Amino acid sequence: MRFFDRTEEIASLREIRELARHNAQFTVVTGRRRIGKTSLVWKAYSDEPILYFFVTRKAEGELCEDYRQEIERKLGIPVMGKAVRFAEIFEYLMKLSAERPMTLFIDEFQEFFRVNKSVYGDMQRIWDLYSPQSRINLVVCGSIYSMMTKIFKDKKEPLYNRQARFMTVRPFAPGALKDILSEYNPGYAAEDLLALYAFTGGVAKYVQLLVDAGALTKAKMLDHIVKADSIFLGEGKAILVEEFGKDYGRYFSILSAIARGKTSRSEIENAVGKEIGGYLTKLEKEYEVIAKKQPLFERSATKSVRYAIEDNFFTFWFRFIHKYGYMLEIENYESVKTIINRDYETFSGLMLERWFRRVLIETHQYTRIGSWWDRKGENEIDIVAENELSGEAAFFEVKRKAENIDIDVLEKKAAAFLRATGEFKDYAISYKGLSMNDMLMKN
Repeated sequence: MRFFDRTEEIASLREIRELARHNAQFTVVTGRRRIGKTSLVWKAYSDEPILYFFVTRKAEGELCEDYRQEIERKLGIPVMGKAVRFAEIFEYLMKLSAERPMTLFIDEFQEFFRVNKSVYGDMQRIWDLYSPQSRINLVVCGSIYSMMTKIFKDKKEPLYNRQARFMTVRPFAPGALKDILSEYNPGYAAEDLLALYAFTGGVAKYVQLLVDAGALTKAKMLDHIVKADSIFLGEGKAILVEEFGKDYGRYFSILSAIARGKTSRSEIENAVGKEIGGYLTKLEKEYEVIAKKQPLFERSATKSVRYAIEDNFFTFWFRFIHKYGYMLEIENYESVKTIINRDYETFSGLMLERWFRRVLIETHQYTRIGSWWDRKGENEIDIVAENELSGEAAFFEVKRKAENIDIDVLEKKAAAFLRATGEFKDYAISYKGLSMNDMLMKN
């Protein structure tokens, strides 16, 4: 699959490189694994050689030898002597960049913590000492979001706020997914587009795996995901165990409950069988795997709270792959696919709401977008969108099938919203239905 999207990110990275020709720049690029961080940086700087240091778990001296060879290969400069500490190489490059501007890209930067955690303190000292004269474009990239956040946003850490920019790479937006399917499967159906979004969440590597395999319809995607030796089957565990560490079992139980529709704290605790307040906070604030949702304009911070897994792939993985892992262990792939197909309408209905919320965000037509439900659970509105500049508000009902949308019911729910919140007085109000048919329309 060719490179898609990321126009703004590439422009930003190139702008940073130009700034670095006069003053040292320090940029952090982060995001969940498989999102395409490394590919993004390579694409942005494909027009000139860059130094690429990949941090892997081996002795610091071995890494330094790899980096020495990279410097000689890319810069054509023999590096005298044998470096055994990364600090020596970093200091050498900071000094050299005062005369010769360069881009240094350090990938899997968080792994220095396991190689030699003193690297971060050394880098702080060297950066503070030489950056006023340096012309280095330093880009560091990391996949374990919690560790990268700690390194740069924890006041106790030596590199706290040393970066000029903290760039988080997000999944492909709906528009990019449409472009991808349009190129590789021009006759795609709405069901195929929704499946691509529901199964991958727009994560670049997952999309690429499906495209490269020619799995461009819902049925073919499912066949490729649920089969022997599929990377998708172990993916959730491979990524999240490293994030969560030894407590991953408790976190997995919580995420499994949320994926099954247990969205309030009490429902999750009943499913898990234990008090989980501290775990929920970490999942939301530290790991950013879940989000706390409240009805639009809810004034109490503790009322009507629902929790959701933000990542579509993790939602799918916990809902089907993790839950039915015992079937996969005995290679009963057909039964798992049968279950996914059986429950797909409900699961994809949630994904469809997310799709249209993202589409509305992409349009930049609204200043506030959210959902609303009353405390009794009698009225719920899928999407409420406000433009406070123009004095307009729109209520949306989202259904897979257009014939299941009832605008009269939506208007009654909106009336309940207006009474309960007191918002949108003197606004121009509209009521709209969105179905899979609308996915194929130009935004």
